[in-house]
Amino acid sequence: MLNSHVIKKVKHHLHSRRIPLAVELWNGKVMHPSEPHTVKLRVRSPKALLSLINPSMGKLATQYVQQEIDLEGNSRDIIKLGEALCDAADSIKRKGGIDLKWWRHSRKSDRHAINYHYDVSNDFYALWLDPRRVYSCAYFRTPDDSLELAQEQKLDHICRKLLLQPGERFLDIGCGWGGLILWAAENYNVHATGITLSQNQHDYALEQIRKRGLEDRCEVRLMDYRDLPEDASFDKIASVGMFEHVGRKNLPLYFAKIERLLRPGGLVMNHGITSTALDTEGLGSDISEFIDRYVFPDGELTHVSKVIASMAQQKLECLDSECLRPHYARTLWHWVERLERQQEEARRIVGEHHFRIWQIYMAGAAHAFERGWVSLYQLLAAKPLKNGHIDYPLTREHMYAR
Repeated sequence: MLNSHVIKKVKHHLHSRRIPLAVELWNGKVMHPSEPHTVKLRVRSPKALLSLINPSMGKLATQYVQQEIDLEGNSRDIIKLGEALCDAADSIKRKGGIDLKWWRHSRKSDRHAINYHYDVSNDFYALWLDPRRVYSCAYFRTPDDSLELAQEQKLDHICRKLLLQPGERFLDIGCGWGGLILWAAENYNVHATGITLSQNQHDYALEQIRKRGLEDRCEVRLMDYRDLPEDASFDKIASVGMFEHVGRKNLPLYFAKIERLLRPGGLVMNHGITSTALDTEGLGSDISEFIDRYVFPDGELTHVSKVIASMAQQKLECLDSECLRPHYARTLWHWVERLERQQEEARRIVGEHHFRIWQIYMAGAAHAFERGWVSLYQLLAAKPLKNGHIDYPLTREHMYAR
């Protein structure tokens, strides 16, 4: 009796929104939508069916990861239907409440969070990243650019913005598998240092440095940015896809550390995901809760204006701001498609649970960037000389020279 009542409510929820979704029950019966369906959702138990009465995107993603439901269809269609099913057209969580996780962003918690996400398996990431294993937003000059080309263009775009010169000391905070430090050392002949908290990334980057014979001008260290020696000095600094792990309360500390490490007249480029609303604590419809639990523990976003303000408070003058939101949506869809093409091997390497986490997370993230729920900015800043001088070109032409 309870099942028939729940089924009736679910049918009403689907029909009232005219969602082209077929729901197959645990007994094989199918609830057909009012129009031809593009996605089929298989419910494995009456308990899972209950969640379809008042669903949220995060809860549906959780059920998918926990294998309480299965989804059949194109990932783009699945995420779009999820938004419609959950009435999540405005999935920006407004500010409110108190963050009770006071232990966020200690050295121990940050190391744990990074290890959880990045030390899944180097072989797993190799299945769907480009050959350089660049795990951040690519840079597409044309819609037809391959992921491989777009990632190389991104690496070079950063180096051009930073005006890297032979012999300069270059630091990459959160260097991943070493793509940027290797590119900078090989193509710009700088002395490149990368730091990461991931053992897997450190070991792989170190192996690549040795294979390429770059030991004389490229190194990678397993360490927290807060532990970089205070007497270290760099001409140029980059941070790509890392400051999301810093935490809002630690932004002053983060940029203060960068300012101390940067020589007078030096440049820093911060590339990271930002919120699109000024007063926000993340994404609504339980999306942030899903990401915090399964993907990026303790990850936090802030608006780009607050990032620029934090830079300015540490006497880092913003010279250039570039929004790459469309580029990240395109990058993520490339990753999703590549992962799904390799899904059998991915399941063999990391199992069904982790495969589902990355599949649904990346598809959801791509949709979030397309919808404008989140964004991404490259912010270039300088540490002026004592007389206020900054030696930087008057135009952006150098960034796009062929």
